Amino acid sequence: MFWDNVSGIYDVFEDVYNGDVNRQVALKVASCVQSDDIVLELACGTGMITKCVAPACKKIVATDFSVGMLKKTEENCFGLKNVVLRKADITNINCKDETFDKVIAGNVIHLLDDAHKAVSEMFRVCKRGGLVIIPTYINKDENGIQNLFTRIVGKAGADFKRQFTLESYKQFFEDEGYADGEYTMFDGRVPCAVAVLKKP
Repeated sequence: MFWDNVSGIYDVFEDVYNGDVNRQVALKVASCVQSDDIVLELACGTGMITKCVAPACKKIVATDFSVGMLKKTEENCFGLKNVVLRKADITNINCKDETFDKVIAGNVIHLLDDAHKAVSEMFRVCKRGGLVIIPTYINKDENGIQNLFTRIVGKAGADFKRQFTLESYKQFFEDEGYADGEYTMFDGRVPCAVAVLKKP
């Protein structure tokens, strides 16, 4: 599996190549979380967002489909007692409806065959009045031309299903029925937009 294979070196990208953007994104996500929140994080990767959110909430269940990524999250979150790790499929979340105060899925929507199902699942397990928070790497170019990073990792084996710009990212959620989202853009080598959507 591609993500298992790159789990050992992925932090180099997160910390060095795109560190400023990723740190800002993690802080933005953490700012949306309250101290009594039970949080679900999907596609946690190596724990970039997890380790920033954990000190801000009561409990965070960090999940990923890749065992290799979960092992790295465990290393990176060492000492954080409120982090629970689980293997999970973002398009088929094994949790009851309205379980979590906040649901996070970072930098994964563009990789999914069925992003619509994933978004539906995130809202299903989020409590009414809770937030679904979805940061995603995007392209600056209005035509959706890939940036250097997505071209490189695409050739290495990551299968990008979509190339979002900020406008097409907003449109994606509007088409899903979420027209009132809040969007924050972080510019850098690989720009990232954070969508914050409230469950009615």
